[in-house]
Amino acid sequence: MTTTDTAPSDTAHSDIAIRDLDDAEFRARYGADRFTASVLGNRMRYIVEHMSTGILRNAFSLILRDWYDFNATISGPPEQNYPMPAVGKSLAAFFGTMSEAVRNTVEEFGPGELREGDVLVSNDPYRVGNHVNDVCFIRPVFHEGRVVSYVSIRAHQLDMGGIVPAGFSATKRNVYETGLVIAPTLLYREGAPVRSTFNLILDNARFGPIILPDIKTINQSLALGERLIRQSIERYGIEAFHGAIRYAVDSSAESMAMALAGLPDGHYSSRESIDADGIDDTVQYEVAVDVRKVGERLEIDFSGTSPQARTCINAAALDAKCAVVMALKFLIDPTEPYTSGAFRSIDLVIPPGTVVSAVPPDGAVFMYWETTQAIIRGIFRALDKALGERAVGGDYGSLNIHNANGVLPGGMPWVGTAQCGGEHGPWGATRHGDADSYQSFYQVNALDPATEAIESDIPAVVLRKEYVIDSAGAGRHRGGAAVRKDTLYLTDAEHWSNPLSTRTATGIGVNEGRSGSQGAVWLFPPEVADVRGRADLVDTDPSVYAGTIPVAGVLDPDTKTTDPAGRYFYFASTPVWHTAPQSMFRYETNGGGGWGDPFGRDPQDVCDDVRDEYVSIAGALADYGVVVVGDPQRDPEGVRVDVEATARARAVAG
Repeated sequence: MTTTDTAPSDTAHSDIAIRDLDDAEFRARYGADRFTASVLGNRMRYIVEHMSTGILRNAFSLILRDWYDFNATISGPPEQNYPMPAVGKSLAAFFGTMSEAVRNTVEEFGPGELREGDVLVSNDPYRVGNHVNDVCFIRPVFHEGRVVSYVSIRAHQLDMGGIVPAGFSATKRNVYETGLVIAPTLLYREGAPVRSTFNLILDNARFGPIILPDIKTINQSLALGERLIRQSIERYGIEAFHGAIRYAVDSSAESMAMALAGLPDGHYSSRESIDADGIDDTVQYEVAVDVRKVGERLEIDFSGTSPQARTCINAAALDAKCAVVMALKFLIDPTEPYTSGAFRSIDLVIPPGTVVSAVPPDGAVFMYWETTQAIIRGIFRALDKALGERAVGGDYGSLNIHNANGVLPGGMPWVGTAQCGGEHGPWGATRHGDADSYQSFYQVNALDPATEAIESDIPAVVLRKEYVIDSAGAGRHRGGAAVRKDTLYLTDAEHWSNPLSTRTATGIGVNEGRSGSQGAVWLFPPEVADVRGRADLVDTDPSVYAGTIPVAGVLDPDTKTTDPAGRYFYFASTPVWHTAPQSMFRYETNGGGGWGDPFGRDPQDVCDDVRDEYVSIAGALADYGVVVVGDPQRDPEGVRVDVEATARARAVAG
């Protein structure tokens, strides 16, 4: 698979940088002056954000309202090869697949078959990327009787059928178990709903009373985007509008090319792993990342990657492409807005039938982000030495999504998804400073559902969200701390737990920094989790784990506490966890990676970390060579550095 976003009209001027064009040359290339092209480029980014605001404000589904699990984009017309000049700021794992999603959907349906007011839908992972719940909604924009642009929204639908309510499980074995697949199909024809398509979706999906109003909201957001684009064309003209699309895409392409030029030529490689699939733990899947850089061009080759998995932990080729551009934007080109032009200098070699390029029917795709996160980590690790001080530490590596459902006492079904697992956690440190400890992982950019919203939606109580001491990767700049979350379920429930990256540390340290801790998941039965009539929470002392049931992680088999030298407990050893009321799940994420030599960290920064309980007094000495005295719990203001003892400790270590 070789990616390109260069339309025929762009190629003639590719040897002259935009910044080197005089005003006449710029106008000749883009059909507008620099100011107008910049205004229109910014306006397109405003349009997709305005579309997104409507969804956030009006969505019924918790996955849209509380998780930001959608993205809005604008694409150019077929004669420009569907360039994508603007994407929203929400789910990053969507925008890298959307240019191909629009092209593939429209071309298969037929560009000449579209009319004003139409909306196309498609959700096939092999056609449009991502998974079947992530439905693409595409609306053409007409001007003087012809299509001049497309506005699109990819939005996660709460359910699309399949064998697991809401879908989140790594145990599904083929495309028929993952849910309804929709080939390019009309959802609206000239503004009117296509009843057969709505029936197809609602007859196969659970939670129709939530899905239907969400689809109506998405349609209105698309209509808003169309109106705003038409206003832009009416004010500035179609030539300027199309020129601004080319300008935005070319600017992005040039920015990435310049960033690549600053990377040393060479061959870099990494091998990253995914713990297991949903059948057993006998296969640890490997993602091979081979990077070859020459001048302003980069090739990434995934040959040598493990064959596609036996369950739906696979990604499709478009998801692999998206992960590549996200990694490179993080590492070398973080300031220029993303467009489809970012790939113009990048070639991908993706053999079919691997865990990052699965094919149907047995190469099921659902938990694609778990596998593509290994791609991002692989690029981070491969380029660590080449980047030097610009390297970025690894994050917590897995969304650890928890999917639960049941029935309320009155008979109403409920579902909770991506709310009460380890969905948020730490990032890795950079040259600029310590890492944040409570974020979405690198390819998501989602919101964190409020505790009050969670507890109003499902019969559960979020008892704890806190950082885990001594879990952050040590470094001159510290990685983010792991997150511990306890959730108590008040009714009978069934659960699917999906922590796919606890077998090894994902928060890789860079530039001499150390890696973060490995996480784990436990089930506390009612007799162990009982908090009724107690003033305190379920303890975190090591002794409490003896009565738990390990769900995932590398643990001491006797004490069931985390132990890097212990036994790996496989996340799907029990495919579906059936629990009684008052059962509790505890999630601990992996820690984020550190940046730089830990013994180069300012002792006062270490002292502050001890005071804030990111680091223990013992950890300060062991990891940083800093002697801290005092009691951070009872007298945090009295905690201080023993300067002389620290000098001696660092001298001995050095």
